[in-house]
Amino acid sequence: MQTKAAVWFLYIIRTAKQSLYTGITTDVTRRLHQHQMGKGAKHLKGHKDLVIVYQLSVGDRSTALKVEYRIKQLTKIQKEKLVSISPNLNELFIFLNMKTI
Repeated sequence: MQTKAAVWFLYIIRTAKQSLYTGITTDVTRRLHQHQMGKGAKHLKGHKDLVIVYQLSVGDRSTALKVEYRIKQLTKIQKEKLVSISPNLNELFIFLNMKTI
């Protein structure tokens, strides 16, 4: 029996203090709830009013990890620009100067 491969999402959360956190998951709603409950990323523990400001289906886990890594290398200003333009997948690859898949 063949199993269906999971679709992975990239997401960016804004905290009440305006910091941005980038992560990946197969279920954005579940993951946001986990963050709100203080589970998972140490960076978000104790932060209130978490809001998803960007999310995008990026395909498989390998691609998600690569995109997440590249975004985490961006400056705050670059991340703010990414959130403001809310690119689709091809535009995101161009923004990050990555080869499209």
